[in-house]
Amino acid sequence: MTLKTYGGVTIGSLTKKSAIVGVAESECGVVPHRTPLELIAQATKKALDDAGLAKNEINALFNAGLPMMSTVQLGEYLQIEPRYTDTTQTGGASFEMHVQHATAAIATGLCHTALICYGSTQHSDRQRRLPSTWIIDPKSPSSQFDRPFGSWLIANYALAAQRHFYQYGTTPQQLAEIAVATRKWAAMNPIAMMRDLITIDDVLASPTISSPLHLLDCCLVTDGGGAIIITSPERARDTRKPPVWILGCGESHTHASITNMPDLTITPAKQSGEAAFAMAGLSTTDIDVVELYDSFSITVLMQLEDLGFCQKGEGGDFVSGQRTAPGGDFPMNTNGGGLSFTHTGMYGIFLLIEAVRQLRNECGDRQVPKARTALCNGIGGSLSSSSTVILGRD
Repeated sequence: MTLKTYGGVTIGSLTKKSAIVGVAESECGVVPHRTPLELIAQATKKALDDAGLAKNEINALFNAGLPMMSTVQLGEYLQIEPRYTDTTQTGGASFEMHVQHATAAIATGLCHTALICYGSTQHSDRQRRLPSTWIIDPKSPSSQFDRPFGSWLIANYALAAQRHFYQYGTTPQQLAEIAVATRKWAAMNPIAMMRDLITIDDVLASPTISSPLHLLDCCLVTDGGGAIIITSPERARDTRKPPVWILGCGESHTHASITNMPDLTITPAKQSGEAAFAMAGLSTTDIDVVELYDSFSITVLMQLEDLGFCQKGEGGDFVSGQRTAPGGDFPMNTNGGGLSFTHTGMYGIFLLIEAVRQLRNECGDRQVPKARTALCNGIGGSLSSSSTVILGRD
């Protein structure tokens, strides 16, 4: 195993130790007639067909989002008895973390083919179905000391946005650029929930949910699910479609409660991105397609800065002029993102699905020409956790 140095520590490189060979979504949008397990099964079947693999080849299960003992429930439902199992739950960053963990397990021989999957019916249930006890436990620090003063998920992101505005002069118009550009990508995605074009004025005129964030700065609330199949380099060479290689990955989390965030303008994407780029041996200028977690428009802007695509405080200028829209020189969130495509409570799995399809040249009207590398970054909690995955094709 090749060794690389990151943060003064020598680490083993996972570059090209695994490949993604199958991806799929389940039904998405409003799906009241399905359970989360049904959505997972639906996406898994489609991902297996995409890869040209049989279910009995899967010997590792990764899941976040189902209630207690999630992979145990999942294994019973899908009739899979895994050699390796992982229920890491860090919110929206979970699935990028699963990619790193699956790759490490494959590289060390603990498994050879892994299923990463997720299903949610949060829209139909009219509630978030996140199992993290710290979100609902009345004894947790956030419940005791944050929520009595109105600090909840959207308010937490609004707090970070207000600080960014104050510290760097970022404006609501600049955040609106992100929502407008993302909707243009969604207009070219036939399964996106919101496809009608919007303007910056539309974003600014939409209701204020938590100042300075407007309704159109906020992600959707939908049902849906997804599945990703990762396998060894040897098996990947003999699957239905060309492999998409894991080139680099990294993960971090810095806090749970927003009041303990070290700096309201810096997310843990700074640490996870640095680790992923170091492992891949690439820089930001080597990336052709970027898929960033867009729970809110401010989430995207902060990730762009923390991942090094621009300097801290320059995110507003970076996204101006519809730079990230179709035809711009920085293609980002090319399926319409959580703002316009779908958002099932934890969106990170859809970042990976879209990146794989872009690298396979399967995206039709929204295809980024000659895309050979892609970066996905998940964010979870109240800007709490981050995981970065860099992908590439032969």
